[in-house]
Amino acid sequence: MTKKQRDIRTAAIIALAGNAALALIKILVGVFSKSGALLSDGIDSSADTLISAVALVVVRIMSKPADAEHPWGHGRAETVTTAFLSFLLFFTGGQLIINAVSGLISEDQSAVPSVIAMWVTAVSIIGKIFLAWCQYMLGKRANSSMIKANAKNMASDVLVSVGVLIGLIISALTGRAYADTIIAALIGCWIIKTAVGIFLEANLELMDGNSNTEPYHVIIESVNLVDGAGNPHRARMRRIAGFWDIDLDIDVAPECTISEAHDIASQVENEIKKRLENVYDIMIHVEPKGDAKAENFGLSEDMMKKG
Repeated sequence: MTKKQRDIRTAAIIALAGNAALALIKILVGVFSKSGALLSDGIDSSADTLISAVALVVVRIMSKPADAEHPWGHGRAETVTTAFLSFLLFFTGGQLIINAVSGLISEDQSAVPSVIAMWVTAVSIIGKIFLAWCQYMLGKRANSSMIKANAKNMASDVLVSVGVLIGLIISALTGRAYADTIIAALIGCWIIKTAVGIFLEANLELMDGNSNTEPYHVIIESVNLVDGAGNPHRARMRRIAGFWDIDLDIDVAPECTISEAHDIASQVENEIKKRLENVYDIMIHVEPKGDAKAENFGLSEDMMKKG
């Protein structure tokens, strides 16, 4: 198991234990204190618990070596799982909104949540801040899109819990539970927003896209630093579990021998690895200068200048 995979496993275990404890407490107290917002917050924490459990399974899949069916390894399991979890969060948020709206329409709003719900929410805020910080640090260290997404989700959970606390305070002051139920609906909206953001990031990686063009500039600069290499074009980059898989064409002098061209390509590869972290593989295709043909894929130096 690699260091990245160990970090993901550690993050998943911490999140699993922390969220399971918070979910159990919030759901029980939410039911007995008649707080729809706290109960919704507890269901959200239950979803986080499931995310952490799935992450542990994904680590085992990612640790499998490459095989005939998966020559690039099993790293994309992380991205696929991230997309799946975004759907889970989306439907969880939708269900919370439906329940809250149904409560506003049909249920008696005279029951005000008890004071213990406020104390549990305050403890939840502290706990979520700690969990979000742990996920952020481990996700950054492992460069894991799944753990980073979970860190964002937990950071949003802190705001959710703050909203729950405000709703509980308003309900206690007014003697009516409308604020608590409205907060429950708003939590559902927030969860849906988070789910959409996570899905868009995962989908970009699944489509081999990249919202940041800076790595392409690094590639072009690296080529221009190597004597004998020129015209970087058909540059393509994609993410595989946080690592870069790079394809690139370069021009060399037509009179270069195969050995000399190979040496130039190796120098370009080394320059890229010096300047770009987490490179999984680089495939460099060498062409004689002036022989490059226009293609409808990849980026070139001229295209980057225009962009």
